Amino acid sequence: MISIPDVVPPLPREHTWKRNVAPAAAWDWLAAGWRDFRINPVTSISYGVLVFLVSVVTTVGLFALRLDYILLPAFAGFMVAGPVIGIGLYEKSRRIEEGRPVSLWQMIFVKPESGGQILFAGVLLFMLTLLWMRAAVILYALFFGLRPFPGIDHIVPMLFTTAIGWAMLVVGSAVGGLFAAFAFAISAFSIPMLLAERTDALTAMGTSMALVWNNLAVMLTWAAIMLALIVLAIATGLLGMIVIFPVLGHGSWHAYRTMRL
Repeated sequence: MISIPDVVPPLPREHTWKRNVAPAAAWDWLAAGWRDFRINPVTSISYGVLVFLVSVVTTVGLFALRLDYILLPAFAGFMVAGPVIGIGLYEKSRRIEEGRPVSLWQMIFVKPESGGQILFAGVLLFMLTLLWMRAAVILYALFFGLRPFPGIDHIVPMLFTTAIGWAMLVVGSAVGGLFAAFAFAISAFSIPMLLAERTDALTAMGTSMALVWNNLAVMLTWAAIMLALIVLAIATGLLGMIVIFPVLGHGSWHAYRTMRL
């Protein structure tokens, strides 16, 4: 039996987190992510290649299993799972910050301060991703009935040239936006926090949500930057993931460190 180490709940602390960070800080995080990427770049590129390969295998697998109708929700769900997948990049940035050596092995086999709590957080985010994809399938059924999915090449005309398609786009965007906002709020800082601090998953997620709410302007800017770069990576046939995902991962660590007093 695998035992998950006990975690000591954090004591109440005052003034340990920043509020109202300027929106321009998001660009500083991106620059810091690029700086960490260029330090021992082989490790970050190798990590990016692994993410790229997993993404390609997942995409090909969905087509092979005729599950291409959940491809778009799966790409959206990637934004939910991204913070967990990027834990090795946080570890590299932490080691750079502390002046310690870093290797790909250490990035893959990370030892978080919170122990098994980070696994629990990952399971919760994975379940949220599945719920998101199921909601997308239900929305399709509500608007188009039991009509079989026409395929990726036909879905765009169906959505943009029919009244039902436009209605689904409006409702789907609203529902997806709620999922995206909640997922981003609970994951933006929770995974870096679980890596660096001895706390539990629910406390980390609650803290992350509070930090996002109290720094809404800069976090919306950071979310927009991430979304634009992920869309760019997808537009390159996922090849852009090799560079973009590591840079965003390193940048997310610096976002967490900025909020810490």
